[in-house]
Amino acid sequence: MGDTLHYFDYAATTPADPRVIAAMCECLGMDGAFGNPASSSHAAGVKARGLVEQARTQVAALIGAAADEIVWTSGATESNNLALKGFAETATRRHLVTSCLEHKAILDTMASLEKRGMPVSYVLPDADGNIGVNAVKAALREDTGLVSLMLVNNEIGTLTDIAAIAPLVHEAGALLHVDAAQALGKTPIDVKAMGIDLLSMSAHKVYGPKGIGALYVSREAAARIAPQMHGGGHERGLRSGTLATHQIVGMGTACALAAQQMGADTQRIAQLAQQLLDGVRDLEIVTQNARNARRIPHTLSLTIDSNGFFPFMLATDLAVSSTSACNSASGAPSHVLSAIGLNAEAASRTLRFSLGRYTSAQDVDHAIACIRAVVAQCTPRVSA
Repeated sequence: MGDTLHYFDYAATTPADPRVIAAMCECLGMDGAFGNPASSSHAAGVKARGLVEQARTQVAALIGAAADEIVWTSGATESNNLALKGFAETATRRHLVTSCLEHKAILDTMASLEKRGMPVSYVLPDADGNIGVNAVKAALREDTGLVSLMLVNNEIGTLTDIAAIAPLVHEAGALLHVDAAQALGKTPIDVKAMGIDLLSMSAHKVYGPKGIGALYVSREAAARIAPQMHGGGHERGLRSGTLATHQIVGMGTACALAAQQMGADTQRIAQLAQQLLDGVRDLEIVTQNARNARRIPHTLSLTIDSNGFFPFMLATDLAVSSTSACNSASGAPSHVLSAIGLNAEAASRTLRFSLGRYTSAQDVDHAIACIRAVVAQCTPRVSA
């Protein structure tokens, strides 16, 4: 294999867009907007505050929100924790609903709330990874206070029909929280039209920097969310701490760029994803997971029915993952793949290819060649 890394792990993180990097650099030096945005008594602070508010407007515009409904956080994990734990502190209706397919940032937080005595119902997906409207409806109870569902699954790319679920949640008197870490910049989001009360976002999934994210908190839901970080009352009192101007500007710029080119990016990525699938379609031992579900084209989950495939694949110059980054760190089988019916052994033979803004047709051709070469070296798996 060559010396060039062919990157197919955009669902784990994206490289920062050069335009994002340039905008961030202007906030770091003495000649830039280096001031504390909370320092309103001098020009440096006022300049930084102006850029922070501009970025807030850029993020809000991408999701159809008002600027004052955007709360800065360190990323989607913190946003998820603020939404769920912040709700739990004020909740009178304490039953929570989520799904078995959620990111660990939701599942682990839900588990911590269960230990505090809050009952949680976990909706099961169908075989294609869909979280059905009727399944969510069946999980709602008289004491349900909040439903939390991801818009796009981080491992199989499935889309949840949030707009159809929202009316049911609101009729039950509950809030709807959406984890949009994998959706931002990849599929259109309009929080008002879709009926979303709380929405978590992360910059590093949309060609921005790591360490910055945001939580959309609708004006109606704000009073029901208690802060989880205290010390100064920043961000409408919901999240204290000195704002990182350069990271915030990076996220704002990334969202502005996504608003401009999401359609073109998605169209090109869809063509590349189809190119990849066409290139391995004749290999009978390759199965695409969730292929019949409504999905974004950016993420492909492929199970290879061959012994020893993954060790061989790791020896290539492809950056590709076997599961989400959080599951890779734990070494545990993917809970997402388990939920859609794959056993631990099949999950260990599954690769996630995620494509992005800088994926080229040459990258895809190389990936196809790698898969075909590795499959030729491996022994077909013999069923017991």
